[in-house]
Amino acid sequence: MSMQLEGSSTQLVVVGASGFGRETLDVVVAHNEAHPESAFEVVGVLDDAPSERNLARLAARGVPHLGKIDDYLSTHAPVAYVLAIGSPAVREALVARFDAAGWSAATLVHPSASIGTRPDWADGVVVCGGAQVSTNVKLGRHVHINPNATIGHDADLRDYVSINPAATISGEVVVRTRTLIGAGAIVLQGLTVGSDSVVGAGSVVTKDVPDNRVVVGVPGRWR
Repeated sequence: MSMQLEGSSTQLVVVGASGFGRETLDVVVAHNEAHPESAFEVVGVLDDAPSERNLARLAARGVPHLGKIDDYLSTHAPVAYVLAIGSPAVREALVARFDAAGWSAATLVHPSASIGTRPDWADGVVVCGGAQVSTNVKLGRHVHINPNATIGHDADLRDYVSINPAATISGEVVVRTRTLIGAGAIVLQGLTVGSDSVVGAGSVVTKDVPDNRVVVGVPGRWR
């Protein structure tokens, strides 16, 4: 990331105070412990409408809530940021606001994740603990790989894709923009899942999925 200076920490704002936001904070903590030479200094968390419960959970770990996104962008100089929000469409909408304000997206990888050779990753990727990302995998902007997910060789995950916990993306699979693969779902070898689709938890995709579909069942079906 262009903002990283050798031997210094990079200031980082996490966007999203709910569950994945706090899981992302865990990724930052683990990264800092494993790689103090490239540590991130968490400034705090931005969220337009955090619940009282999530505010209390942030306070318990000593992480400040910085307020609403646009208010903060209009009053503070750019630092690095990470979008810790589960919805692919919401992530895409937010990126334009951060890009316009001159902020730079950080890529975060938990040290317990297994990363293969020759990765081709864009900015803003988050890879959580226990994930396995094989060789020659392409990840677009702000792709989320949740805990214990598996991404097979030569897979191509386009911008804003979310792979939920323990899902398996087999080799040579293409997952197009803004698609979410649910927890424990499986996409078989060489298939394509279209844009703006959702593969339900535990479903098995056995054929190509068009755009704008919700896939459920074993084998996966949609209307």
